[in-house]
Amino acid sequence: MTAAAPLGEFVARAQAGGALVVQPRMGFSDPATMRAGLAATKAAAATTVGTITLDSYTRVGDDEAVARALRERTPLNGYPIVALPRSTSQAVLDGLRDATFPVQVRHGSATPDRIFAALIELGLDATEGGPVSYCLPYSRTPLREAVASWRRSCRLLAATAGRGAAPHLESFGGCMLGQLCPPGLLVAITLLEALFFVQHGLRSISLSYAQQQNPEQDRQALAALRRLAGELLPGVEWHIVLYAYMGVYPRTQGGAMRLLGAAAELAVGAGAARLIVKTAAEAHRIPTIADNVEALELAAGRAARAARRDDRGPGDEPDDEVYLEARALVEAVAGLDPDVGRALLTAFGRGLLDVPFCLHPDNAGRTRSYVDDRGWLRWSDTGAMPIPAARPGRPTGRLTAAGLLAALSGVQRRYDEGAR
Repeated sequence: MTAAAPLGEFVARAQAGGALVVQPRMGFSDPATMRAGLAATKAAAATTVGTITLDSYTRVGDDEAVARALRERTPLNGYPIVALPRSTSQAVLDGLRDATFPVQVRHGSATPDRIFAALIELGLDATEGGPVSYCLPYSRTPLREAVASWRRSCRLLAATAGRGAAPHLESFGGCMLGQLCPPGLLVAITLLEALFFVQHGLRSISLSYAQQQNPEQDRQALAALRRLAGELLPGVEWHIVLYAYMGVYPRTQGGAMRLLGAAAELAVGAGAARLIVKTAAEAHRIPTIADNVEALELAAGRAARAARRDDRGPGDEPDDEVYLEARALVEAVAGLDPDVGRALLTAFGRGLLDVPFCLHPDNAGRTRSYVDDRGWLRWSDTGAMPIPAARPGRPTGRLTAAGLLAALSGVQRRYDEGAR
């Protein structure tokens, strides 16, 4: 296999050259289709990273269900990297993954030991997730088990650096339940996961954030993430990843394209280096390869025409609300224990980290948030978290089901109406 570009180095070179790296969330169970998807991503008129997204059975370790689907030729919702022969997966990658085209494995697993082993066996060295971000939203796995599994997995991946690889790990912490989670907590979780990765040997990482409802609040969040990464990750290669809006997506083609374009402009203006795109088909069906290429090229074109990238240094951003809130949370958790994994467990156990509307048993569930009339995500109840509880204009009474639905569908309505 041709020598591949390390993901971190590839993104750094693209950013230095003024290009936004764009990436799909593509995954197919059929190896030929997966290869075709990677080839189309590589050939797109954009600076791209390839993606192999795994299926949900592999994510939870249901080997029997994966084997049955493969035996009966039932399509899965992703690529079963653990179950397929190594030679099959190598054929998917051969001639595509090279110095111009890194490939990242995306998976969603709370306990990814076998997934990390499988991707490392294939010579892949870039993946994503985290002990909190891939546990609380997606599983009922005890957080303690997730932290232990991610500790082993990080060390396994980090060890490949001694064999000539350039391992890269992306925290998903800035995306978890992002549609109703105020950004201070999202920024704090992705930074804490980054510190966890570094503590267990990784030296090339990325930090994520999901586009929300108000562009100005999003810019503050990305600025806070850049600043805190600069403060907390000395000597570590890092970059920022923005996810196009992950909530209820516009149903019209025009609305979906406008929202993706806004994400590309936000990424460029706020100094993110990589954008995970979403397709216009998301509201209706599983996207095709062509849908993904269309989204990649639209985002790249919009990014190329966007305003000048934010060139402030990581320490030049202001002490705004998001930065102060995120810093308070990170400092409170880091002060609990020198071991970041143990600190995370203690923090969730005491409610010092508490994700609103998250039903995982290890989440205290005392916090609540709301979307104000400008589209800003605000706290209505901060529980035991060490941040101010009072906010101007906070709502009276509890959030109703109708209010929750309205908050979740606000972006869809606004962009669909604007497309008419």
